[in-house]
Amino acid sequence: MKTLVIVSHPYPEQSKVIKALEQVAANTPDVVVRNLESLYGSDLNGFDVAAEQQAHEGVDRVVYLFPIHWFNLTPMLKAYLNQVWTYGWAFGPNGTALKGKEMLLVVSAGATAHTYSAEGLIHSSIEEVLTPMKASALYVGMSYAKPLAFYQAMGVSAEALAGFEQAFAARLAAPQAD
Repeated sequence: MKTLVIVSHPYPEQSKVIKALEQVAANTPDVVVRNLESLYGSDLNGFDVAAEQQAHEGVDRVVYLFPIHWFNLTPMLKAYLNQVWTYGWAFGPNGTALKGKEMLLVVSAGATAHTYSAEGLIHSSIEEVLTPMKASALYVGMSYAKPLAFYQAMGVSAEALAGFEQAFAARLAAPQAD
């Protein structure tokens, strides 16, 4: 299965988990990685839209790899979606470029899994926090896979990080989800 991984981290120099998972993706066959901050710095309007749209051609799955940033996407990833997912390309008349592809969200969170639960501080699961991405995927005809979330990313132990890497590698190797 050919996979495109779009990576975003607002503070790449502080990234431990996302950086490690990006490396896992880069070392996986049939995976192309595009790190938005590496390509465009912090310029929220500097995307090469044609190149980003072309990167989606011929892939079966698109993975968005990012830290939860104030219970949302990173600013760069939101700007990316606003500019790259255009009318006529991703949706609207003739806009079928993403139709039939799988969307997989792979996220890190500094908080615990309990924080992201009905009983936790925010009274919301990670799935609920990511609802706008699910809606976006379904709107453009993508299938939406269950997100892969890694908690307590801040100060993560080497052992926990190795577990995150193994889980991500296994998910990348898996066929498209139903």
